Amino acid sequence: MTAMEYAETVVIGAGQQGCGTAAALRELGRDALVLERAEIGQAWAHERWDSLLVGSGNRSVRFPGWEYDGDDIDGFMSGRELADHLRRYAKERDLRVREHTPVREVECPPDADDRDEVRFRTRLAAGGVIESRNLVAAVGGYAAPRVPALASAVDPAVRQLHSRDYRNPESLPDGAVLVVGAGISGQQIADELVDAGRSVFLSVGRHRAWPRHYRGRGLHEWMFALSLYEDFVTVGGNGTSVLPGLPVTAVRDKSGDLNLGTLAAKGVVLVGSARAADRGTLALEDNVVAVAEESARSFQEAMDIIDTRLRQRGFVAPEERPRPAVDLDRVSGFGKRLDLARNHITSIVWCTGFGPDYRILPAHVLDDHGAPLQRKGILGALPGLYYAGLPDGNSLAPVAISACVENGRFIARQIHIDHVMRSDSSASLITP
Repeated sequence: MTAMEYAETVVIGAGQQGCGTAAALRELGRDALVLERAEIGQAWAHERWDSLLVGSGNRSVRFPGWEYDGDDIDGFMSGRELADHLRRYAKERDLRVREHTPVREVECPPDADDRDEVRFRTRLAAGGVIESRNLVAAVGGYAAPRVPALASAVDPAVRQLHSRDYRNPESLPDGAVLVVGAGISGQQIADELVDAGRSVFLSVGRHRAWPRHYRGRGLHEWMFALSLYEDFVTVGGNGTSVLPGLPVTAVRDKSGDLNLGTLAAKGVVLVGSARAADRGTLALEDNVVAVAEESARSFQEAMDIIDTRLRQRGFVAPEERPRPAVDLDRVSGFGKRLDLARNHITSIVWCTGFGPDYRILPAHVLDDHGAPLQRKGILGALPGLYYAGLPDGNSLAPVAISACVENGRFIARQIHIDHVMRSDSSASLITP
């Protein structure tokens, strides 16, 4: 007979979003059971490269009831350090987390109504079922590595791996390395490889660039002080020229900027976006200069936003002349073909992002592409179903580390309201 137990709320995933939600529920006196397939902070600790720096900075590392308490608030901690912070937080808040407990699937009893205690049954991979009234899927949108189909047409003699599986330069075979993708992963990994003496090619794609420091302050300090976070993390839509993805601001030596200009100055060979492969040859878009110019405009736009807000508020800050810029003089076109053998390329690191993986949920709460049916990035298609860490329309703000505070407390309030209404309590629906 299958072992059965009950928890008012089951949270799937013990990253910052899952632990944040469980802690927010605890603040309101509600219990939650967090299920984690591996360890708390698994992705940060074990599924990223060794030298990764958290791009949103130490200032963003905050959880419900807990602010960053280190001595370098404008610095950039490593992924493993973030995992350590999260584990310490879970321990201090006495969160109920079951590590090494992967979920096989979630079922919804078809006859459940609004007063039923059981609206979800979470079946564990190792056996056993946990029934719950509420379910929070906190697996985010970065669960499944994405590699383009053209990878299958690359010469099998070339070692290929996704950024999730890259660890350090020594883990790659001798020879040149092609890094595909110019987002945070691609630029940080290319920078590390070239500093280690490797010959590096970077296949570019549309991305944003920001200055690390401007007008006497770090970029992230301006974001928080001037309430610019939403301006900086909204992508596309509304006819804007905003580019996709979060920009690179974390650099290992804590000086200068990291962008296509600085990488080219170090000797990284910039090549166009990969479009097709025929064993040892990649077909490229001839777009290196256009991509660099577009990201350089985003670099200037970030400073324009700060300048505008300073004028609007009447704040005094030192002028910076000349303003920082992406050095386009270092950037040149490459052409439409890359011969891997001729350029001694023995490895390809695909820094092509991640996608969501919600296959554990019932099919009727997902769309035709397997993405959650939801509102505001949090409310699911069924009563009692919530998501923590999904984008809200064009805004990436809800996926940020610091967003676990607002996300968790919003979900906790809904569960609190549900409990008060269902129990006919006279307690206030308004939480502190």
